[in-house]
Amino acid sequence: MSEPARIVLGLWPIAGITTVGVTREDAKATIGRAIDAGIRQFDTAYSYGFDGESDRLLGEFVVHQRDEFHIMGKVGQRWTTDRQRYVDGSPQQLTLDAEESLRRLGIDAFDVLFLHSIDPKVPIEVSANAMAELQRRGLCRQIGVCNVTANQLGEFNHAVACRAIQCPLNLVQPDSTGLIESARAIEAEVYVFWTLMKGLLAGRIGRDHEFAEGDSRPSYPIFQGELRASIHDMIDAMRRVGQRTSRTVAQLSVGWAVSQPGVQAALVGARRPEQIEELAATTSLDSETIDELESLATDAIKKLT
Repeated sequence: MSEPARIVLGLWPIAGITTVGVTREDAKATIGRAIDAGIRQFDTAYSYGFDGESDRLLGEFVVHQRDEFHIMGKVGQRWTTDRQRYVDGSPQQLTLDAEESLRRLGIDAFDVLFLHSIDPKVPIEVSANAMAELQRRGLCRQIGVCNVTANQLGEFNHAVACRAIQCPLNLVQPDSTGLIESARAIEAEVYVFWTLMKGLLAGRIGRDHEFAEGDSRPSYPIFQGELRASIHDMIDAMRRVGQRTSRTVAQLSVGWAVSQPGVQAALVGARRPEQIEELAATTSLDSETIDELESLATDAIKKLT
């Protein structure tokens, strides 16, 4: 039995900025298939698209059925006119971007609105208080923060009540900083991303796969050299685990993430309908399978130390 409430469709891939070859037709079909598969949670952001593409696409599906969906948005990242991403955590910009993102979606409020990134030029408490003002105005029901350290989370929560965080988590990049534990201590929900590490832990990228020009993934260390080779060895072993447990490699990877203490749900990206259909069927894992996967991951990393 699937657990769609623990899977969130993240809309960054269908924004088409770092994912090559995305079409509007595939993007709409992916969102539609996610809904058909039982997913009711979606993650968007002001900066997901040079012109709000993810907001606009999602809005077509949720505007007339708002109460059926849990929508998470993010503000604090923008694009320059020459398409360079930058951080702006000033109260004025956070307010303008939240209002514009809601207009694109065609809804009145987010269920959770996150500060996308800490702006080093703006004190954390200033950005946090601006987010709290958006909540007081009714533009969001809860506020949260992404891309922070445990100390930054503490500063944010000291200024305002932080009810959710987003942070990376996957088999080869565990919670080494204690951020999830810090979030649990303040009773903030934890939504994890990069559970498939840009698709590598989905098991569909071959050892000799050549990425299309413009694809950002080859720039990540995990897609390079001996580290990538070691991860592929781990994925081969995961396939054998999947055969025994009737799960795909992707379902094992995401299943491990949602099985971790304190994790509310996993943010997963997809650019085609069949991808999200597979991930929507992810379930939590039993302790034996979790231990086996963690042993494989530990061995993969040990080879390089």
